[in-house]
Amino acid sequence: MVRSGAEYIEGLRDGRAVYVNGERVSDVTAHPAFAAGVRSVAHLYDLASRPDMAEIMTYPSPTTGHPINRAWKTPRSAEDLRARRRAIGCWADASYGLIGRSPDHVASFFAGFAGSLDIFARGGQRFADNLQRFYDKASQEDLYLAYTIVHPQIDRSKPAHQQPEPHLFASVAEERSDGIVVRGAMMVGTGAVMSDYIFLSCILPLRPGDEDYAISVVVPNGAPGVKIMCRRPYAQGQPSVFDYPLSTRFDETDSLIVFDDVFVPWEHVFIYRDIVNTRAQFYEGPAHLIGNHQAQVRFISKLKFLVGLARRVCVMTGAETLPQVQAQLGELAARAALVEGLVVASETECLIDQNGVARPNPAFAYANMTVQSSLYPEMLQIFRDLAGGGLIALPSSAADFANPEIAAQLERYVQSPGTPSREKVKLMKLAWEMIGSEFAGRHLLYEMFYAGAPFVVKGHAYRTYDWASAEALVQHCLDGYGLPA
Repeated sequence: MVRSGAEYIEGLRDGRAVYVNGERVSDVTAHPAFAAGVRSVAHLYDLASRPDMAEIMTYPSPTTGHPINRAWKTPRSAEDLRARRRAIGCWADASYGLIGRSPDHVASFFAGFAGSLDIFARGGQRFADNLQRFYDKASQEDLYLAYTIVHPQIDRSKPAHQQPEPHLFASVAEERSDGIVVRGAMMVGTGAVMSDYIFLSCILPLRPGDEDYAISVVVPNGAPGVKIMCRRPYAQGQPSVFDYPLSTRFDETDSLIVFDDVFVPWEHVFIYRDIVNTRAQFYEGPAHLIGNHQAQVRFISKLKFLVGLARRVCVMTGAETLPQVQAQLGELAARAALVEGLVVASETECLIDQNGVARPNPAFAYANMTVQSSLYPEMLQIFRDLAGGGLIALPSSAADFANPEIAAQLERYVQSPGTPSREKVKLMKLAWEMIGSEFAGRHLLYEMFYAGAPFVVKGHAYRTYDWASAEALVQHCLDGYGLPA
C-alpha cells in the first residue's frame, strides 16, 4: 500500500545513529538540520497517497491487487515507461527536481533487479529468492531506500583488497551460519539520513582479490553498527525560508556511512563474494537503465525550474525584450528540451530484453547522461550572465525590511517596474539559491558527477551506440565511387 507522510515520518524514529556537528541526533524528524527535508519527503508520500492521484502514482500489486507506488513497477512496454515518467515527474515537480535521491530512485533500480532475477540466481537460487522477497516487502510497504555503492576516496590507485588496511571499504568481515558481518565505510549516502533501508553494493569495477567487497545487501538504517555521518547541513542556521527558500526545505543530505560490524541476515543478502555478478546486477540487467530513467525524468523538472526562473528574472528587469537576452534564454530552453527529448526517445525506442523487461534505449539514455555533466554547469553560467550583479546586490536578510531606518530605501532602490522590492528580493534570493549558494554548489557537483567520472558514462555511450548502422552509411558512400577509369 502507498503510505502516508505521517507513516513515513514515524518509521524514521528507529534509534538510528546519525551524527552532525559532533553530536548524535536523537530524532532526525525533529532536528533543525533534517526536519524540513523529512517534511518535504513526507509531502511526496502524501501526494502519492491522494485518491485523485491514484491513477498516475500507483498500479495494482501483482501479488495483492492493492495499489502500490508506480516506481516499483518493472516496465514491460513503452507505455509502462511513459506511465513511470508521469508518476516520477509528479514527484520531481513537487521538489523542483532538487531531491535527487527521492524514494523512487533506488526503487527504480530494484524494479530492474526484480526483472533480472536470473542474474542473482547464478550465485544460488536462494539469493534470487531473497531479492524477490525483499522487493515484495519494499514495494508493499512503500519503503524508502538509499544506497551506498561507491568506495571512499582513500587510494584510488589500488584495488579494494590492496588498501592500507583491510575493511576500509564495506566488506565481509565474518561469515556466520545465520548471515554475514559487514565492516567498513561507503559513500555517498545521499538521503540516508531520511530513508528506511540502505542498499549496500559496489558499482565500481572490482578485481580478483576483491571478493569480500563484492556483495549486494540491504540494511535497516537503525541496525546496530550503522553510523551515518553527515556533511554540513544547509538547512540549519539559515535566517529564514524567505532568504534561503531551497536550502531550508530540500536538503536531502549526503553522508559517509560506516558499517561497524553490522550483522546482515542471509535473507537480506542478494549477491555474495561474486565480482562478476556485482557488476552484472547493474549493467547486464536493466537496473542501471531503469534507475537512470528516473534520474533523467527528475533532471527534466530541475531544468524546467531553472529555465523558468531565469526567464522570470529577465522579465522582471525588462531585459527579456532584448534580442541578445532572448537568444540566451533560447539557448537554455533548447538544452532543457534536448534532455526531455532524449528521455522520450529512450522510451519510444525501448528494447524488450530476454526477460520481457522494457529497457530505455541505452543509446539515448547514455547520451543524456554524457551531456549532463557539462550541460548543467553551462546552463548555470548562462543564468549567471543573465542575472548579473543583481544576485549579490540584495539585503542581508528579510529582517532588513523590518528596520524602519532602511526599509524605505530598500523599497525605493531595490525594485523593478511592476515588481515591489520585497517581491524582487524574494525572486532574486531564489535565483541565488539555484546558482550561487552553497546549496547550489552542491547541486552543481551532484549533476557533474551523478554518473561517476565523465569517461565512465562516455564509455557506456560508446558501447551502446548503433555503430553498425553508422558505419554502414560510410561504407555505402565508399562503395559509390572509386578511382577514375
